[in-house]
Amino acid sequence: MRNYNVLSTILIISCLLFSFQEAASQEPEKKDRNMFGHHIPRGLTKTSDNLVDGYVMFVPTNSASVYLINRKGEVVHEWKGNYSTHSPYLNDDGSINILAEDPDFPVFAGGGEAGRLQKISWDSKVLWDFEYADEQQHAHHDIAVLPNGNVLAIAWEARSAEEVINAGRKPEMTPKAGLWTSKIVEIQPLDKTHGKVVWEWKIWDHLIQDYDATKKNYGDVAAHPELLDFNVGAELPEPISQDSMEVLHSMRRAWRNQTVDNRGSDVYHLNAVNYNAELDQIAFSSPNLDEIFIIDHSTTTQEAASHKGGRWGKGGDFLYRWGNPLNYRQGDSIHRQSFGQHDIQWVEKGYPGEGSLTFFNNDISGSHRKDSLNYSAVYQIKPLTDDRGNYILMDNKRFGPAEPEWKYLAKDTISFHGGFVSGSQRLKNGNTFVNEGPKGRFFEVTPEGEIVWEYLNQYRGNIHHPNGDPVSPMPMTYLMFRSNFIPADHPAFKDKNLVPLDPQPKIFKLPPKEEKKKEN
Repeated sequence: MRNYNVLSTILIISCLLFSFQEAASQEPEKKDRNMFGHHIPRGLTKTSDNLVDGYVMFVPTNSASVYLINRKGEVVHEWKGNYSTHSPYLNDDGSINILAEDPDFPVFAGGGEAGRLQKISWDSKVLWDFEYADEQQHAHHDIAVLPNGNVLAIAWEARSAEEVINAGRKPEMTPKAGLWTSKIVEIQPLDKTHGKVVWEWKIWDHLIQDYDATKKNYGDVAAHPELLDFNVGAELPEPISQDSMEVLHSMRRAWRNQTVDNRGSDVYHLNAVNYNAELDQIAFSSPNLDEIFIIDHSTTTQEAASHKGGRWGKGGDFLYRWGNPLNYRQGDSIHRQSFGQHDIQWVEKGYPGEGSLTFFNNDISGSHRKDSLNYSAVYQIKPLTDDRGNYILMDNKRFGPAEPEWKYLAKDTISFHGGFVSGSQRLKNGNTFVNEGPKGRFFEVTPEGEIVWEYLNQYRGNIHHPNGDPVSPMPMTYLMFRSNFIPADHPAFKDKNLVPLDPQPKIFKLPPKEEKKKEN
């Protein structure tokens, strides 16, 4: 049986790799179905007159650097870090806040691993390097910089199997290693290597379940959309043997700390956080739940752990949620509208659609309909509120709106597909900047759906595995978790000479694909 499990794992991996190779070698008219963008033209591929003046900031794949490119696709600035980096945010003084991957963090395993919060100056000096990664918690995926300079970070929080079962989690939905429930922490930078958690919110404090009537959080899930049903989410993955896990690790097809016992522990997998200073609210995204949420930041930590207090009077309970009302027992499958979404953002004040929310809807077709090809969309939604700004339910007891107020899909639908990572951002002229992440494709689209600018990432870093082995460029050659458009009048650029670097960074090119031999 042990040998059979190893063989099965190898066959599955081989099939996946074969599918990636097949996608990369399809006929020209089908190239867009290759989600990773192999062997297609890169760099600037489309531009137009009268574009908003500005730059795009992004982290090249597998890199410790952050690049800033102009509208011609030329790199005009580089911030150099010391660890694999993602989620850069530009500050008014030209420094950036980033998440960086800690080299030796324990316990946790999954996409978006980080563990270090850093601040790097315009001239690449490390101003702050704070490790938030130990056996109990681990910062991952995304951050948001507050006006006071503090940083909001998404973090995993380890909970034992006994602990979660005692809180009403079904045993069959609980891995042996327990769950990594989610929290959001506000960290105040202190000196160069230290920080202080000055506020935190834990999803653990806002659970309800109707599985075990002996627990304190037992209740009517449908009557409490402000709480999370502790037993929603995917079933645990099929168990595998230790031999199979070792094979996966040897082939680098498993996360560094992944074990046979913690598969499924990353239960909510939060992937984005955004802050609204005017409302003092936090929006975040859970692709595992197919929902976006809003909570109150004006609370104290004690109030955030309760159901009362704060500007909006509800403590740390959800003020708003949208995308999958099945999670709070309202509607059915046809009312689910979010599918593995990323990059929730409020539209900035003064921009068209201000106050609404935008996000990248990763897989709105194939993930729930077997008769359809996978494709993505960008959604803009306007939450329903009363005259005091409180979020309200529709008559059907679901959070609105019933439909997005705007969305972008490719004209042929299927040529736009980023099944994971990715993001979107409203621009001041009403256009929307889109990051189709797996392909490393950035483009600007008008409200009518016309693409007026397009650039495909052509860079890749050279970070190695801890043992010195190189990181394979396949299949995620040009992957981009997040990219951001920065307007030319941003304060960070005052007195900066943003001319193209000379020389430009070295472009990464895949070896030419092998042509199939024709049979006689």
